[in-house]
Amino acid sequence: MITKLQVYVFIGLVWVGGALYAQEDQTRINAYRFGEGINLTGSNGDLMRLTGYAQPYMESRWLLDGDENPSNNRFRMRRLRLRIQGNSSNDRFSYRLQTDLSGTGELLDGNNNFLLDAWVAYNLARRVRITFGQRAPFSDNRELFMNSNTLQLVERSRVTSAFSTIREFGVFLDGTFRMGSGRSYLKPYLMVTNGDGPNVYLNDRGGLKYAVRLDYLPFGLFNNMGQFNQVDIIYERTPKLVFGGNFSYNNGVSSRRGRESGAILYLDEKGQELLPDYYKYGVDFLFKFRGFSAIGEYVRGGGVVPDGITQRVRNDGSIASTFIVDGVEDVANYILGRMMIGAAYNIQMGYLFKSGYSIDGRYTYLQSETHSFLNNPTFYNRPHYYTIGVSKYLGRNYGAKIQADITYVTNNGGINNNLGLPVSGNELIFRLQSTYSF
Repeated sequence: MITKLQVYVFIGLVWVGGALYAQEDQTRINAYRFGEGINLTGSNGDLMRLTGYAQPYMESRWLLDGDENPSNNRFRMRRLRLRIQGNSSNDRFSYRLQTDLSGTGELLDGNNNFLLDAWVAYNLARRVRITFGQRAPFSDNRELFMNSNTLQLVERSRVTSAFSTIREFGVFLDGTFRMGSGRSYLKPYLMVTNGDGPNVYLNDRGGLKYAVRLDYLPFGLFNNMGQFNQVDIIYERTPKLVFGGNFSYNNGVSSRRGRESGAILYLDEKGQELLPDYYKYGVDFLFKFRGFSAIGEYVRGGGVVPDGITQRVRNDGSIASTFIVDGVEDVANYILGRMMIGAAYNIQMGYLFKSGYSIDGRYTYLQSETHSFLNNPTFYNRPHYYTIGVSKYLGRNYGAKIQADITYVTNNGGINNNLGLPVSGNELIFRLQSTYSF
């Protein structure tokens, strides 16, 4: 099990190793530019890049139903990330290690998940690559393709938090193919993962997850990896568009959407694990042109409950054989009610002025099925999200910026406050965040 101390020690060793590596006569540190990391070039042409950023963050929430619910304030280091990546001189091998030292990430097996990316890739051909390890999957919505320090608004949309797995461990295959003699490209993606989200410290549950994505770029490739950054900070001189679709099927999930292993378990009459399947599909696009950018996403998730489930494991490890829904025994709908079942779409756009100021807006809608965890009054049951934001970029890259936004959230007829008490009003959220990269 990886501890915080081990992560700190590892990063320290890498930095020391990098410093020693840089002292070789034929090894050089390339010219440094704020926000773009430290680039090392070896004597044989190998490249290594060290990057990182910190994002101090504050949030205030108001429930709009009178003086009984004062604002709830939160201050934290939202992200504190370090990344080491590189490739061989012939570009056949590449790798990435990324960790988050903020201590505010999701808990996995009761521990903070400090390890984000850890993979090695090999170029099978000039435009075909295979990757093994842990990384962001191709089966999530397009916003998950975007680096966290390039977001238009302070936080990602609720589509991402409701349906994405964020990171998974497995084998990933991707390609980039030019269509004839024109400017258009196809980018197919395939992946097979363990289906339990990030690195699993204990036992893997269920079977594997299979996913496919296909992207089409009719006007050519984005400049400077712009397909994976939200804001059009480089001002694309010609319109750039990518749109695509994805589908995934996860055999046997032990969590709400396949993000964690062992969080929710079911058994058959013999006491053997028997888990539901989870599938997801969606379509999305990204458009950029001269400082304007727009993202649109649609996602639908569903579950398949097998016959034979007769027991469930409670949070304390005890076994129960009841599956009560609306006063009657209903195994299938009880299980679906604990999963992310429903649909959602997100549309956002913004414009970055040459002065460095950006004005952005977003609308997100969550549509739950009758039996779905999206009806949970504490975390969800809020269908509409309206967000406007203003950002100031302190350079012509993502090196430093200050962002603020405000979100109006509607109540679907029954939500709880942070104490678990029901409230009748809508919700207002203000967020402020700064980003500093090296």
